[in-house]
Amino acid sequence: MTQTQWTPRTRSDIASCVARDIPEGWYVNLGIGVPTLAANRVPEGREVIFHAENGILGIGPAPEEDKVDRWMINAGKQHVTLLPGGSFFHHADSFGMIRGRHLDLCVLGAYEVSSRGDLANWARSNNDSAPAVGGAMDLAVGAKRVWVAMNHTTRDGAPRLVERSQYPLTSQRCVSRIYTDLAVIDVTDEGFVVREMIGGMTRDTLQHLTGAPLKWR
Repeated sequence: MTQTQWTPRTRSDIASCVARDIPEGWYVNLGIGVPTLAANRVPEGREVIFHAENGILGIGPAPEEDKVDRWMINAGKQHVTLLPGGSFFHHADSFGMIRGRHLDLCVLGAYEVSSRGDLANWARSNNDSAPAVGGAMDLAVGAKRVWVAMNHTTRDGAPRLVERSQYPLTSQRCVSRIYTDLAVIDVTDEGFVVREMIGGMTRDTLQHLTGAPLKWR
């Protein structure tokens, strides 16, 4: 199948779609990778309180290169800023917030998501920046909602949205929405339901690139 009439969203575009949909006043944790980019793309005038599991609440945009504080990092080892009113605390307190279900949303990356919302995002080698399940196992079950931001397929073109995941699961039935470079898809009791597609994408093409049946609103 040749790609002639559509262009996938960039990582930045995916993050913008995520940020667009986060409501005012939500407490949100952003996972490593594409999700982290959403902190820089919240619409102007909307307050979203970002959390990092290493013990930060009130994360601001990424710092300019000449204003980096080397002690200010998130759980993904990225330099961050702190907004007025933000705070630091012990990581045990941070995980208490997660396990106490005080986060409205967590946005994570993934290798695969199944049609019933099973999440597979364990890092797979010692070369990864977080070579383990990390805080994702707590976030996947502790946050009130879990969204995933990822590419729709692997580099080889294999589907990442599948009927049943072939990877070890981080958590079962936790994902409620998926943002990819091709579409935004809800996970429902009926399986994958497409909310929107990129311009030029057809239903047949999107279904061909997905490893489970799709429904449309």
